[in-house]
Amino acid sequence: MKAPRLPLVLAFALAITGASSARAADDQVFLFTYFVGNGESGLHLAWSEDGYAWESVAGGRSLLRPEVGGAKLMRDPCAVRAADGTFHMVWTSGWWERGIGYASTRDFLNWSPQKSIPVMEHEPTARNSWAPEVAWDAERSEYIVFWASTIPGRFTETAGASEDDLNHRMYFTTTKDFESFSPTELFLDPGFSVIDATFLRTDRGLHLVIKDETRHPPAKYLQIAAVDDMRGPFGPFSERISPEGVWVEGPTGIRVGDDWVIYYDAYRDRRYGALRSRDLVDWEDVSDRIRLPDEGTAKRVRHGTVLRVERTLVEAIDATKSPNE
Repeated sequence: MKAPRLPLVLAFALAITGASSARAADDQVFLFTYFVGNGESGLHLAWSEDGYAWESVAGGRSLLRPEVGGAKLMRDPCAVRAADGTFHMVWTSGWWERGIGYASTRDFLNWSPQKSIPVMEHEPTARNSWAPEVAWDAERSEYIVFWASTIPGRFTETAGASEDDLNHRMYFTTTKDFESFSPTELFLDPGFSVIDATFLRTDRGLHLVIKDETRHPPAKYLQIAAVDDMRGPFGPFSERISPEGVWVEGPTGIRVGDDWVIYYDAYRDRRYGALRSRDLVDWEDVSDRIRLPDEGTAKRVRHGTVLRVERTLVEAIDATKSPNE
């Protein structure tokens, strides 16, 4: 017996409903966590449909003001989303501090109490804890948190390589719950002063992007390496992938269409830029296509993280802006 045919109007309605549900399930946009100025105002967000043209969220207002650390700053906010939907965020809480900031949220509006993670307190001479990143290590079912620090007297072969007699290497700790943390260990020593490491998960495997922070002679560029494990070993790193003569920092990368895109802060030029690649070997500078809020002003986007989220999440945050924003 043949199944009865649905009335044409009902069939059409069900088809539309099914298509809408499919679109809703896949309706994601790009979200950028960032800071402005020196980080005094806290967390700001921007969003994009296509990964190139960006708009501020919630009228550009701060969504979390810094409360921890001696300087009470929120620079370099890095967020990662857990399987349960929670966003875990870490940040630089001051220029010359041995701890980093941490808080979590599910909607960027309601936050856990902020706390300082004393990642370098065991090193009383450590000068800083810069640009922490957090990533999920699926192999070990834990989070890895890593950052740049200078410890005077270490790595003397590159002493004085950066401004202010800084000489950075990358360090890390791990955690399952952001309550207890493993002892801090060395994460990366590439043989030069290094900051702003970030992982890029791709269909060609895991990659690590870093910045050579050497000032004498000037480097200040990005390099990339394929890695087998989130704890290394890392390398060999590529030659420079960012533009010649442009000092960059704060890389963050994600898949955009058929390309992998790495965004970077061209901080001396007071603008953002981007690199694009399909093979993770040859990189094209596409900075002329990037449009971010308040470019060239004191409110311009600074070092953060790009990730994918549901459009409804951005709409809920954006709805909290005032009518005059």
